[in-house]
Amino acid sequence: MTDAKTAEPGVAVSMRAYMAEHPGLRYIFFGGKGGVGKTVMAGATALWTARQGRRTILASTNPVHSLSGLLGQDVFGRHTPVEGVPNLWAYEIDTRETIERSKAEIKDKIQWFLKFADISTRADEFVESATMNPAFEESAMFENMVDLMLAGAYDTYVFDTAPTANARRLLGMSRVYSLWVDKMLRSREEARSLRQMLSFTKKKEEDPLLEYLLRFRERMERARERLTDPAETAFFFVTLPEALPIAVITRFLSWFEEFGIPVGGVIVNMRISAAALGSAPPPFVLNRLRMQDEYMQTIWQKFDGQVRAIVPLFDEEVRGRAALERLAEALFA
Repeated sequence: MTDAKTAEPGVAVSMRAYMAEHPGLRYIFFGGKGGVGKTVMAGATALWTARQGRRTILASTNPVHSLSGLLGQDVFGRHTPVEGVPNLWAYEIDTRETIERSKAEIKDKIQWFLKFADISTRADEFVESATMNPAFEESAMFENMVDLMLAGAYDTYVFDTAPTANARRLLGMSRVYSLWVDKMLRSREEARSLRQMLSFTKKKEEDPLLEYLLRFRERMERARERLTDPAETAFFFVTLPEALPIAVITRFLSWFEEFGIPVGGVIVNMRISAAALGSAPPPFVLNRLRMQDEYMQTIWQKFDGQVRAIVPLFDEEVRGRAALERLAEALFA
């Protein structure tokens, strides 16, 4: 049950209650429109789960990383223990190494394929063409995320994702990859069967590309199973009591559900507290409060039963361990 002293009426199942109802939750994602507070909510949640005694990794899949600034320590490119918080590590994923490794793998596969097809063209040209695509970095980020999830080194994985449209593509890649690999496997089987029919020898040739695709499909299937398991995964939308962030959630909520990615709920951030305004608040603040009151009604209507927390607007920027502790208290009230 929600604590009536700390939560606004309407929160049916609080963040704390949701976590209690899902004790096996391992993969927690935060998304929403840019600037709504995804990073701080992810940070507060990771800190809270670490305080519960769970080995927790706070990871950023946002190309524009903010975790180092939030925590006040460099966590780029490596799993870094968060100072003063036992059981908590942070990691801003560096895609550069993955991109270079992927380029080498792609070059190796293309060279084998060109030799297989008896085509005298350099593989470098194909590699550069493939890796110049802007989606290649996104694919590398997904690969890193999957590596992290499947390694199983932590009890809880908390992800600070990119703005929702990018998070949608990122998490949807497991399904897209599966469709692509199935198509590639059919093509490879047909090509190999045809080559064997035309060959003078019946000796089976090694097919490193086919073997790679089979391994890749198995890995993507494991990732998809985790991303779509409501007992293990939850995606939380963060919004402000304003028109545009609400519209973003409304637009993408059904998409996540259609792709089978479990939605944990909605967190409302930066809610102005009427009780904290005093007897003579400035007109500007009163106007903002009235505006928020109106949009809160919209939130209750659109996301009835899905609101997990109403987080107040703090008088200082949320940055550093002490501020995250304060935020975690409000988020898990």
